[in-house]
Amino acid sequence: MATREAMLNGAVEALATGDPAAVSANRIAKQIGVTWGTVQYQFGDADGFWAAVLHHTAERRAGLFASTDSGAPLRARVAGIVDTLFSGLDAPDSRAIENLRAALPRNPDDLDRLYPATAAELRSWGQSWNETCQKAFADLHVNPVRVHHVAAFIPGAMRGLVSEKQLGSYADLDEAREGLTNAIAAYLNEGST
Repeated sequence: MATREAMLNGAVEALATGDPAAVSANRIAKQIGVTWGTVQYQFGDADGFWAAVLHHTAERRAGLFASTDSGAPLRARVAGIVDTLFSGLDAPDSRAIENLRAALPRNPDDLDRLYPATAAELRSWGQSWNETCQKAFADLHVNPVRVHHVAAFIPGAMRGLVSEKQLGSYADLDEAREGLTNAIAAYLNEGST
């Protein structure tokens, strides 16, 4: 019998293909060689399964931003975040998350109603991401409201750049990352106390 960990790894692998049909807990169960009953026993229902998959991916990337070089200047810290997201958003875990999120309801009220555990996991990500960003710049006395603004937009901006990389782009994505890094650093520096 597959372990819980093996089921979660199998789910990430299936979802990372990008196939919209892969967003089926029953289909994933068959792919990893277990019954839907086994998945239900481990996770309760599809909502519990999706929440566990999201939590599993969060645990695997927990250390990505754990340490901030307290001696690093503002721009270097911004560049570190931009570069880490640029490489990380193309990884299998990120592709799996994107495929799953694309299949979930877009309206937060619908998501809360239909997939409460999944919605709670996603909401916790937003909170922990904001905390990560606040910690990254705390010793530089950057305006926390500006850090919150950056935390809100940078994942989407980086997904856009990663999408350009995946689709093939005529733009120089190294220059795009450089420009984004400089713009964010200038915005945060302007709001320093």
